[in-house]
Amino acid sequence: MLIGELANEAGTTIRALRYYEQQGLLRPRRAPNGYREYEETTVGRVGNIRLLLSLGLTANDVRAFLLCLDGDIADGPVCPASARVIARRLADVEEKIAALDVVRERLIEALARAGE
Repeated sequence: MLIGELANEAGTTIRALRYYEQQGLLRPRRAPNGYREYEETTVGRVGNIRLLLSLGLTANDVRAFLLCLDGDIADGPVCPASARVIARRLADVEEKIAALDVVRERLIEALARAGE
């Protein structure tokens, strides 16, 4: 399948597919005319990439999932190598939430003082 067909099947853009390729997440074959050719299974891989990116992971983070991107990761187990990536990203999010809680409390106090 050509890149436009894959983009249509996977519900994404050609630009996104080229980005995934640039990041090492996709490896299409090249036809003699230079066109990218993808296997039918790449549709699932692209769906998994999009899912992981929607969880807040970066393309660099997604590389830890390369061994399991062709499987069903939406409902299945996480690849063991990728658990560290998820744990690190979760720690980052929790740290940001804690920082925002501090800011929130300061704003509440400032608003209360302004209303006195």
